[in-house]
This record gives sequence, structure tokens and C-alpha cells, in this order.
Amino acid sequence: MADDITIRINRQKYQTQPDQFLADILKANNIDLPVFCLLSNEFPLPLHTCLVEVRGQDGLQPACQLKVEDGMRIQTNSGRARQLRREALKILLEHWQKDENNPPENQEKIEKVKAYLKTGASDQKHPEPREYQSMWPSIEIDRTLCIGCQRCVSACLQKQVGYLADKEEGGKKVVEENTNPNISCILCGQCTLECPVDAIREQSEIIHVEQAIADPEKIVIVQMAPSIRTSIGEEFGMEAGANVAPQMYTALRQLGFDHIFDVNMGADITTLVEAAELVEELKHGSKKLPMFTSCCPSWVKFLRDYYPEMVGHLSNARSPQVHSGAAYKTWWAQQQGIDPDKIVVVSIMPCTSKKQEARLDELKIQGRKPVDYVLTTRETAYLLKKNGINLSELEGSAVDKFGQYSGAAAIYGASGGVVESALRTAAWMLEGKDLPKLEFEQVRGSEGIKKAEIEIGDKKIKMAIVSTMRNARRILEEMKKDPDAYHCVEVMACPGGCIGGGGQPKPTTPEKIDQRIAGLYDIDQKSTMRKAHENQVAKDFLAYADTLPEEQKKELLYRVYPQEENNQDGQNKAKEEKAKE
Repeated sequence: MADDITIRINRQKYQTQPDQFLADILKANNIDLPVFCLLSNEFPLPLHTCLVEVRGQDGLQPACQLKVEDGMRIQTNSGRARQLRREALKILLEHWQKDENNPPENQEKIEKVKAYLKTGASDQKHPEPREYQSMWPSIEIDRTLCIGCQRCVSACLQKQVGYLADKEEGGKKVVEENTNPNISCILCGQCTLECPVDAIREQSEIIHVEQAIADPEKIVIVQMAPSIRTSIGEEFGMEAGANVAPQMYTALRQLGFDHIFDVNMGADITTLVEAAELVEELKHGSKKLPMFTSCCPSWVKFLRDYYPEMVGHLSNARSPQVHSGAAYKTWWAQQQGIDPDKIVVVSIMPCTSKKQEARLDELKIQGRKPVDYVLTTRETAYLLKKNGINLSELEGSAVDKFGQYSGAAAIYGASGGVVESALRTAAWMLEGKDLPKLEFEQVRGSEGIKKAEIEIGDKKIKMAIVSTMRNARRILEEMKKDPDAYHCVEVMACPGGCIGGGGQPKPTTPEKIDQRIAGLYDIDQKSTMRKAHENQVAKDFLAYADTLPEEQKKELLYRVYPQEENNQDGQNKAKEEKAKE
């Protein structure tokens, strides 16, 4: 038997025998490609529906006739290959449908072709903006599409800050940014969930991600947030709450990402950092109590804009996507001997404000952004459909080694999950042993405000768990009257937490939020590793951080909130400049 050869398909390495047909290799590795040209010989023209692109070869090659050679680099999802395959499928479909002598067995093939064509398109559009207002690098309003229904205005007023307003224009109501200098947008994206015509939507970064994947000089890492795994399946007709993480890992490999990691690993880092900070505060007490969680960038922006005097209560832990992104561009890059400037980190998030967080200069590590691009759940579903990838038809695979995570990380996507994860590890830090029961039912549920008192050893920890900024105001105003009301406060900007984020599938209803949350807790319950301090990858990264000079370690693990000028000041200046025009 001949020695195995190594080829790359969509940038992933595969071992195979020489002289094998590529179509057979694709099928064996669950890489979906239409190969109808193999199924029958009745078509009168030379037509191939399985075209792929091979580096160094002119034109496209049919997978059914291409014998692989050692070192061959193949792209099944290039723009040119997708376009020509779709054209061939349309011709084939038209031929079969018009053929009066078409045998009954061809009906199955007709349905398969229709399915490929349908999957390759998307009902979620990301058109080029025409006349739009940009709300920082996260959200845009296309006035030419707005129908004046006011659903976005209502959502912002009822759940958040009332930043959106309406006005009369051309005999109809249209949406605009509020001109009140005391009201600023927190970029949560709840407005985008409500718009029935996509007039208000996330600013898409799909083209930048596609360009990065296509660049042979780049090492492209993808990582998905906890809540993606129980929500994105809805875009493919699956039940809300279904765990599609294994199928997502397969799909992301098919898209051509070099390494499949996970934001959940970053969540375990965040838990270890934040739990240590909380334990230190509980032991010695300080002006930082009550300590606020800092994972949600919309909440952080809200506090900086509306309650700047309370910013000092925020945990100094960086958010999960920033922790893991920084880990991959420093510790992991050093381990692999890779130039960090060649690494591109893409986060898949349920959230629009994570786009803005990724661009904050104050979060850079050694002058580099920890995360380069952020795709919402909806953008990711669009990208998968564009490439003919249907999650419901994929077999699952595992996350890469450096993306491993605990069950405690999975529940970060639910309101109360950050606190529960921190409590599991804080108890271990306080007592030197794990709790006999890891579930904290007191902090679970989708209610907008939950209050609990948790006993760990000789400590009684009073806490509040909050979602949406209208509820956050209530807790903050309560704290003004009683500063000792809580030791710990978790806040997320969206209903039910990240699971109800502004980048999630439409519709995001209370029922779907509850189903998605239940799915996350199910992942945790079934995990063999359920505590952040059991995650060896996260611990190895922290051990690496301990070897660095103190200032470099601080930059890697913590953030500092500039006090001299808060976010609202910058936004007000922009409004003033706009008013002068």
C-alpha cells in the first residue's frame, strides 16, 4: 500500500491515499458538495456541479474527476466555485423538470438540487448600505428601507435607554438617533431584533472575514460565544435550545477557518480572574464592593455613560472574547512559533456591542486588538447558507484542543450564569474544596431582576442578577440609598442575558429565550468538567501570565476604565459636530 499523502481542503489538513478521487474524500470527511454529475449520464452536455478551486491550476476542477496529489490545496467554498456550481445546478434542474421522459427516480435528485439551491441562498440579507446612520461600529439604520412601524423605538424605550426617536419626514414617520445630549446608545441591538424589514441592522463584517480566510498568509482562528450553540440552529429549522456546537465546529471547518477554538475557554479564564477578585474583596473588603460583572459591553457602556461615579465597582476582569483572543495572540502564538501579526481572530457573538468592544484601544494587547472581527449569530447563519452549509445535515466534530471549556463556561450565556460560574470557583478558592452541589437555582431564570443570598463557608454573599438597562437603573438607584445592599451584582443588557442578545435569530421571543437557556444548562449538566478551575488550558494560560513582568500581566488579564472622558462625552461631541453640518 502506498504511503499516505497530505492535502489541504479549505485550509484543513487531511491524510489520504494517492490517486483517490476528491469527491470520495469529501464524502468520507462529511464535506458536503453536490456531485449530481456522477448520478446519471443522460444529460446531453458536459456539466459538473462539483467544481472546486485548486491552487496553482487554471480554471475550476470537477471533484468527481480530480485525483489528489501530495501537497494539493483545494478550496470548495471560493466565490468563483460557488457561483459556477449554482449556475450548473440551475441548468440541471431546468433540464430535469422539462424532460417528459424523466424517470421517477430523478424526482429525488430534483428535490436535492432544490435543497442545495435553497441552502446556498439566505433569507437574511446584508445589502450594501445606501443612506444610513451609523451608531458607532455596530449598528446602522437604512432610511430607504424604514417603514415607520416604530417597533425599534418601542423596544429601546421599554428595555433600555430610549435612544431611538421618531420624526415626520415626507409624510411618514422615520427613525433617527435621539438628539438629546444626555441620552446615548448602548449598542445592545435590541432594535435590530424588532425591525421587520432589516432597515436597522448590525454593521456586517462578513466581507472582512471572507478576505481573511482567503488570504494564505493569515492564520484565521474562530471562536463562538456560549449562547451561539443553542440558538443558531433556529436559522436552519431546528428547535430553540438544541445544542449544535458539534455541527458548528464541522461547519466552521468547512468554511475554511484554520483553528476552531471557543469563547468558552475565555469564559473560564474570566471566571478564574473574576472569582479571585471577588474572593479578595470578600476577605478584606474595600470600596469596590459591591462588585459588578464586566462581561457585557453594553452594560459597561451604560454605566460609563449614565452612572460614571459607579464605574469603580466594575470587575477589572476582561470579557471572555477578549481574554481568549489575547491568549491566542500571545501564549498560544508563542507555543506554536507563529508571528502574532499573522493571526486573525474572529468571534461569533449573539451581540452587536461586541463589535464595538473589539475595537476599543484600551483593550489592545502589545498594541494589537485581541479580536479582529465579530460576526453576529445572524451574520454567521447567512455566511453558512451562502456557502451551502446546512447545520441540520452535518455530523458533529470536536473543538480543537486549545478551545476546551467547562460546563460553567457554557452557562455564561444565561442571566445568572456568570455569577454561578464565579461562585463555583470562588467556593473552591475560599475553602480549598469544591461544593457538593454546583447548581445555584437562586440565580437562574429569565426574570429581569433576581435577588439571592448564598452561603459559602462562613461567608454570606448577597447578590442581584439583572437583565436590561431599565432594570439596572432600579438596582443602581436602590444602591444609592443602600450601598451595602449587595456584595455582587451581575448585569446583562439583553433579556435573559446574552441568549436574548441583539444579534440573535429572529424572532427572539420569551419562549425561545427560555428554551435557549435550558439548552445551556443541559450542556453544563452533561459536561464531564463543570468548573473553570478544572480547565487545564485556562490554567496553563494563567501560568504563562504569571511569568510576565507585572505590567504585561496586568495588560493581559485586566482592564482599566479611563475616568477622564467617558463614552457619552465622545458621543456628545459627535452629535454636536453633526448638528453644525
